[in-house]
Amino acid sequence: MDILLIAGLWLDGSAWDDVVPTLESLGHRPVPLTLPGQGDGAASATLDDQVAAVLAAIDAAPEKPMVVGHSAACTLAWLAADARPEKVAEVVLIGGFPAADGEPYADLFEAKDGVMPFPGWGPFEGPDSADLDEDARRSIATAAIPVPTGVTKGLVRLVDERRFDVPVVLVCPEFTPAQAQEWIGAGDVPELAKAKHVDFVDIDSGHWPMVSKPTELARLLVS
Repeated sequence: MDILLIAGLWLDGSAWDDVVPTLESLGHRPVPLTLPGQGDGAASATLDDQVAAVLAAIDAAPEKPMVVGHSAACTLAWLAADARPEKVAEVVLIGGFPAADGEPYADLFEAKDGVMPFPGWGPFEGPDSADLDEDARRSIATAAIPVPTGVTKGLVRLVDERRFDVPVVLVCPEFTPAQAQEWIGAGDVPELAKAKHVDFVDIDSGHWPMVSKPTELARLLVS
């Protein structure tokens, strides 16, 4: 199976480097995506550009791929299911939830000069980053790519209710499946509340399991 890997904010396709070998050894074809504005130098990239890149990868796959979104890119994976419900085998969401129609994609931190830079580790202290050693933190921060505000401030547009038929797996790193189910039940995640097939998988890690537990994450993706 083709497995499209979409990293979250500030990360390019290299974020999956330690996940790819295990996926390949298990007989799958991982396809890490480097998104417009997050690794290709396109400072004027928009959310529509990133969605188009994901859809191009789906259209190029020989069979229905699994689409994996991490963190904010959970919304990108869900937008792909909305645009190509008949071409996506399943959506896997790692450490995040899809935004609802009309919400900004990821307008989360202060923007400077048209981009939203990595804000440092302060906002992520606690369960998000507790499993990262200093080398891992330094590596992530050094590689972080400021994300164009055309991406972060872009409005999510969902139009095809067939997306709710696409199977979803929610990988829960810094939160538990029970917490995720509570948030969904309380109406905090309306898109997943309407999804017809949602499975919850726990992984004992922080927000970046592709860095701290890449082998375990790879095995979870194909299990």
